[in-house]
Amino acid sequence: MTRKFTGSRLLIATHNQGKLDEMTRLLAPFGVQVIGAAEMNLAEPDETEVTFVGNARIKAHAAAKATGMPALSDDSGIEIDALDGAPGVYTADWSETPTGRDFVMAMTRTHNELEAIGAPHPRTARFCCTLVIAWPDGHDEVFPGEMSGRVTWPMRGEQGHGYDPIFIPDASDITLGEMTREQKNKISHRANAVAKFTAGCFG
Repeated sequence: MTRKFTGSRLLIATHNQGKLDEMTRLLAPFGVQVIGAAEMNLAEPDETEVTFVGNARIKAHAAAKATGMPALSDDSGIEIDALDGAPGVYTADWSETPTGRDFVMAMTRTHNELEAIGAPHPRTARFCCTLVIAWPDGHDEVFPGEMSGRVTWPMRGEQGHGYDPIFIPDASDITLGEMTREQKNKISHRANAVAKFTAGCFG
């Protein structure tokens, strides 16, 4: 039996403003006050696992333990079949520079690696999102979500964040970077995981 969320404030264990904004919108219908990790001055724990669920658990439990609040974390990334699932859990790492994250660099690397091996088209891929809600007593619940599609080049669109400008979801002919927030939030991997989370913990 899934444990229900009964509080009025939910800590989102992320320092990523794009993710926080997206989660705030997705959870708005449930009347929950969303608080980000930066607002609570939380340090970012080292993500030492090699799976989305492992890293999501690290972040959720660290935040719940530090604040005494239920904490929801998200670990997500893009898996590209021709690259044997890379970058996967290292999606954000591919964008790291000494001065912050550069996703244009990360998307360019992705394209270059696909070209280097002559990957055939369509270059199938999926965005994965695993949500973990952890309580201060150590209990947690896990909710995975996925969005399948393909990667394209060149980059298209100014919306979204991360790798959105090179990802075309199934049954679409435009990238996530060309979609409105409302369009993306109806089909995204995060929306899929949030729907499972809200059905399990609020239903």
